[in-house]
Formats: sequence, C-alpha cells, structure tokens
Amino acid sequence: MTRRSRAPFASVAVIVCDSVGCGDAPDAEAFGDAGANTLAHVIQAARPRLPNLHALGLDRIPGVPPLGSRDSEPAAAYGRLTETAPAKDTMIGHWELMGVVAERPLPVYPEGFPAAVIGAFERRVGRRVLGNRPASGTVILDELGAEHLRTGCPIVYTSGDSVFQIAAHEGIVPVDELYRMCESARAILTGEHAVGRVIARPFVGDAPGSFRRTPRRRDWALPPPAPTALDFLQRAGVATYAVGKIHDIFAGRGIDAWVKTTDNADGVRATCAALRQGRPFVFTNLVDFDTQYGHRNDPAGYARALEHLDAALPELREAVPADGLLLLTADHGNDPTTPGTDHTRERVPLLAIGRRVRAVSIGTRASFADLGRTVLDALGVQGRIAGRSFLDALL
Repeated sequence: MTRRSRAPFASVAVIVCDSVGCGDAPDAEAFGDAGANTLAHVIQAARPRLPNLHALGLDRIPGVPPLGSRDSEPAAAYGRLTETAPAKDTMIGHWELMGVVAERPLPVYPEGFPAAVIGAFERRVGRRVLGNRPASGTVILDELGAEHLRTGCPIVYTSGDSVFQIAAHEGIVPVDELYRMCESARAILTGEHAVGRVIARPFVGDAPGSFRRTPRRRDWALPPPAPTALDFLQRAGVATYAVGKIHDIFAGRGIDAWVKTTDNADGVRATCAALRQGRPFVFTNLVDFDTQYGHRNDPAGYARALEHLDAALPELREAVPADGLLLLTADHGNDPTTPGTDHTRERVPLLAIGRRVRAVSIGTRASFADLGRTVLDALGVQGRIAGRSFLDALL
C-alpha cells in the first residue's frame, strides 16, 4: 500500500518545456537525429537574451552554449536527463518522466493509416475522409480546407508522433460531432493500431490563408501501461493538479484537478496561481515551443518563446513556497534547424529550483524516470516506479 512519510518538501512543481532538448542523446543516430540539439541551435541561430536561465545555471549543462559570464555561482541545481524508452514522442516522454518506461514505441504511420482503419472510421461516422497522410496542421488546412468546406468531409492526418488527428471547420461539423468522431476513432484504434492519441482539431476561417485552429482541441489518449508517480501521489492523498495538456497525456489518470491553457503565458500564469494556492503537486506542460516553433522550423520564434519564459522566471520563483521545489525540464527535442519537422532524439535539461536547494551539478542522469522517483521522495511518498532519486544531491 502506498504510504506517505515525513516529506523533505511541502510542495513540488514540474514544468515540462515541451521539446526543449539539449542534444547528445547516446542513441540519436538510431533515430536519424545525429547532431540534433534544439537549445544549442536556437541559441546559435537567433541569439536570445536569457539572463534568468543563465543565472540559474542552464548553460552549465553539457550541450548548452554559454549565455553569459560565469562570474557568480548558479542559483539552481542543474543537470540533464536521458530518455531510455524506444521513442521520442510526447506521451512516452512524459510517462518516463513520471517513472514508467515504455517497452515499445507506439505505432506511427508515415504512409497514412491502412485502408481497413480508414474504412472502418468512414463507416462509423458516415462520411469519407480527406488527407490520410502525415502533415503539418497548418499546411494541410491550406491544402484541404476549401475541399472540406465544399464536401463536409473531415480531414484526417498524422505526424511523426503516434496520433490520429481529425480537423473539421466549426461551421461545417459542430464541435460536439467532431468529438463523437474522435470517440469513434478511439474505439477503432486498438491492438496493433493503438495510437497514443486521437486529437480533435476544430478550425475556423473561410479560405486558404485564413484558416486557423481554435482552442477547442481535445485529446483521447491511451493510459500509461503501469502506475506512474501521479497514481502513487494520488493514492497517498497528495492532491495532483495538471496544467495544460498534462491531463490529456495521462488520460486523466492520477490527476485530481486540472486546467486547460491557451499558450505558454497562460500556462505560466496558471502554474503561479496553483503554487500560490498551496497545491502540493503541480504538473505543467508549456507546449508552444513544440507546436508553434519546433514543428514549424522557426528558430527565431523558438528563441522568442525562450525569452518569454526567461522573463517569467522571477515570478515563477517568487511563487514557489519557501519549502517548495520547482523542477524545470523537457520531454524530447524538436530542433527547428533540422530539415524535418518531427521530434528529435535528445537529452533534456534539468533545473531544480527552491530556497532549500543546493546549487550543484546533478550530472547526466540515466533515465527521465529519475525525475519521477525524486518527486515521490521529495513528497515522502512510496511507490514502485523506475528511476533513481537525485533528492540527496539537492539538500
């Protein structure tokens, strides 16, 4: 039975900066990502000003270029995490961060979904589909949006992630109907075709160039294959609070309360509010780095997003209670300077922030799961998950 003992910290917050990798994954070549380094290449290409991340010690992590002089000691513990699961997608990265290492990758469809899957979906929803290929969400709307307006046929597409995405105009297919389509797809996509997420992508606009996705996206995700740190926290009576798409990534499992967000700034505001409310565990995903800039090969935009995060750090640090711990990390890479638009296999940075945290190197950790193990130990919760805690290094 999960138990809670005397906790070294009263609260813990984890912020995942989606796709902010720092290169040097030992198996990058096997994923076709040799040389990828999201942070280094964004910094080299766009020269963002990141004084607060520099002060914390981000550029003391191997793979991160200098952000300034080293005249003073860093204000945080710093290191990097290594993904061990055989994939580089959002869900599997987050699962491993919470102590569950997937044994196999989720299915992906670089040639589109099989005819049997599409046929079953079309019969269920009573409409034929457009697309059925990997694509950028913005590009495929410009390519097929006008035909969708004429025919009412939903646009189905995928990516380098294990996703079945359905786009439909809110004025042509009501959002509730789009959600029912997604539920039908989720019921079909099982067994060998059990994709990680089915995603509703409602959009508006009246012509190519004006189409834009709306905030009413929803995800239908596979649950993790084993109990995560979230489950053990919940069982021990530690209330868990999810910000952004965390609730969707974990299919709601192990999460007591959650809030949706519209962008990184909204995610930071919600995280600060949760910390000030005294919530004992807050888990946040800041998705713009990945969706807005990594997948769109936009290093300048990526750099601006880093600058915005940097500017928000003083407020975040102030919101952390005196006996609280803030862990800043990522879930994979998405180097916007590489030719493709998919995620890149990279190690990810780790910054541990708190008034009681020693400013030391945590080194290169062998698994993302070390973070989840540390979360449980920091909150005095027992639970059988993967990973080795680095809590002793922080205190």
